[in-house]
Amino acid sequence: MSGADAIAEFDSVGLRYGTGAEVLKDLDLRLLRGGFTYLTGASGAGKTSLLKLLYLAQRPTRGRIRLFGEELSHAPRAALPGFRRRIGVVFQDFRLVRHLSAFDNVALPLRIARRPESEIAVSVRELLEWVGLADRSAAHPPTLSGGEQQRVAIARAVVGHPELLVADEPTGNVDADMAKRLLHLFERLNELGTTVLVATHDLSLIAATKGAQLMRLDGGQLVDPTGLLRHPPPRTRAAG
Repeated sequence: MSGADAIAEFDSVGLRYGTGAEVLKDLDLRLLRGGFTYLTGASGAGKTSLLKLLYLAQRPTRGRIRLFGEELSHAPRAALPGFRRRIGVVFQDFRLVRHLSAFDNVALPLRIARRPESEIAVSVRELLEWVGLADRSAAHPPTLSGGEQQRVAIARAVVGHPELLVADEPTGNVDADMAKRLLHLFERLNELGTTVLVATHDLSLIAATKGAQLMRLDGGQLVDPTGLLRHPPPRTRAAG
């Protein structure tokens, strides 16, 4: 299987912060374009660190990372923003801009991409309605609950239809019904071609996703009991 089939590849990747012990060790993985993958593991296993490598917030200490067919382990810092714009990220701590409304937070990626305001208005309103926040579009993050902030963050991450979506515990602050609705949003985005990687402890979420792959981190290393880690089959697309 050629590298062209993969949107992300890690070869013997290790990561340490400062002079401490490695938090990620000898990671070898491949995420196929258009796949849907869950990442699990106990707290402290290294899930958030792995995601940081994927969305280019952290460079590996050793090994090689390719994203979108490009070697980026040692790419110039100035080259990274263009690649980051192709990635949607749902952070555990939301990272909303406090002085912007919910509408403007969601619109931010589209405005950075210089999309027309008429297009932005339609896309943002549609997503805020999808996540149940149509009546909160003018509210600022400090006035929103944790669950509402999480939904704004998810809407912001997916509004630009990114090539790769990386989500860190995206349903951790919402109820079961909203979690199902957000999962459906991720699945729909995946059906439209976005590669999705979700880090979660929620086993019910994993069980509800047909055709998804599963990776597990244990002590900074990937555990692959299925033998599918490096070459998982493509996720079956819904008809139509």
